[in-house]
Formats: sequence, C-alpha cells, structure tokens
Amino acid sequence: MSRVLLVAVVLALAGCGGGYSPPRDLDNACGIARERPKYVRAMERAERRWGVPVHVQMAMIHQESKFVGNARTPHQYVLGIIPMGRQSSAYGYAQAIDGTWDDYRRDTGNRGARRDDIFDATDFMGWYMTRTRDRLGIPLSDARHQYLAYHEGQTGYARGSHAGKPWLLAVAGRVEARAGVYRSQMSTCGL
Repeated sequence: MSRVLLVAVVLALAGCGGGYSPPRDLDNACGIARERPKYVRAMERAERRWGVPVHVQMAMIHQESKFVGNARTPHQYVLGIIPMGRQSSAYGYAQAIDGTWDDYRRDTGNRGARRDDIFDATDFMGWYMTRTRDRLGIPLSDARHQYLAYHEGQTGYARGSHAGKPWLLAVAGRVEARAGVYRSQMSTCGL
C-alpha cells in the first residue's frame, strides 16, 4: 500500500471515532466548558432564545445522554436473547423521540435539525421546556419538575404519571441537585 493511501486510510478512520465521546469530567461544569466550549456556546444561545438557564440544560443533558451525541436507548430482547429493537426512538444529546423532534422541526422551521448536533439539541430542549412552562406553569429554572415533564411528556406529567414512580422521582432529585452544583461551579469560573 502506498504511503499516501495508508495516511489517508488512517486519517479517515481517526475521523470516525470519538466525535460523540463525552467530556472527561462530567461532574465539573467549568471542566466541561474548558474542554467543550462549543457546548457552552450552544447552551448560552438556547438560554438567550428560550430563557432556560445553562445549568438546567447541562443537568438535563447529563441525565439524558451523559453528553454523548449519538446516545440511544438500549435494545429490548425476547427471552433474553432475541433482539426486538430499541426501547424507544430517543436519540442524541437530548434523547428526543421521533414524534417530538418532528414537532420541534415543524414548529421552529428548523427542518435540517439533527439530534446529534449540540446546537440543535439545546435549542430543542429550550423549545420543549418553554412549552412546558407555558402549558403547565413550571418555571424554566425548576430542573426537577422540568425533568419530570420532559421524561413523562407534558400530558403524562399533567396526569401525574410520575407520582407513582419512586425511581423517577429519585432521578429528578438528582437532576435538581446536579443543576445546583453546576450553577455554583459556573459562578466560580465566570460562566
């Protein structure tokens, strides 16, 4: 194999991996900002457009995808061995499902939006949480209840579907706590 062809193959393969890897320290908002300034720019843009604080977006993305851009739900299996497909169509940073993502693209006119693009994912989250505030009265800064409405859907939340799920209430508590930690950390590094 010629040296030029070998270099081209190595560069092509190197470009395939790692594009969706998470930041190294997911517990440190300042570290995330230093390592991935693009993430912060995307969240700040969504905050300007929709009003959702950056620390709330960060906590939600951490819970939904751990900042992995091509995250998917696990496969389901019959009899523990026969694959049946994924648990849902959720995909990307925001783990948006197909139907809701289509609603977002239609409502915003952002037809080319991709769930694995951090700018589109944060814009989607801002759009969704603003709709949640308008429909359910949940403040944009309320990470706990915004997460519950995000997970259960606005109709499910309005019906109280989250109330009978202690595991989900615990997750929402962790999202709320992480949002508080991120907010405190961000004040120390000038975000």
